Amino acid sequence: MGALISLVAIGLAGAVLIELLLARLIRTGAIRRPEINLTIEIAAPRSAVWAYASDIARQPEWMHEMKRVEMLTPPPVRPGSRGRATVRIFGISTTDDVVITEFDPPGTFAIRHEGRFVGEGLLRFTAIDESRTRIDWMEYLRPPLFANIGGFVQRPILAAIFRSDLRHLKRILEGGLTAN
Repeated sequence: MGALISLVAIGLAGAVLIELLLARLIRTGAIRRPEINLTIEIAAPRSAVWAYASDIARQPEWMHEMKRVEMLTPPPVRPGSRGRATVRIFGISTTDDVVITEFDPPGTFAIRHEGRFVGEGLLRFTAIDESRTRIDWMEYLRPPLFANIGGFVQRPILAAIFRSDLRHLKRILEGGLTAN
């Protein structure tokens, strides 16, 4: 039992040292923070893409991991508006409290995550032409423990989930599919 405790203590000390090193490297700019950056083109006008994707009540239709969402402040949606979502990934649910930091139709929608995982998200909608739109999605989430190590570990998992969400959004908007 003593050997197991020693092994756990050494592992924990190593994780703390790695966490501190990563924090320093990120702070000095030697490495980038573990953010997710995705882009997709959708064959639909920017106004239609914006109208659907920025409709907070409809976001669970295309964001698979978002199970429920509610606005905590009265309409209209604007910077400072607060919302809460129930998110479930790999069967684990968490509450994601968010604040809208930018809401500029039909171009930009940004949030700050203030729940257990903190960070920020940004969706930019750019008209390629009258019938095609590009969405650029940046998401940065810091887990509650070992935020930097966790950020790098979770990045490929969350990137795959968010990429799937964007593809689902594209199918809905291009194919006229219903979300359910």
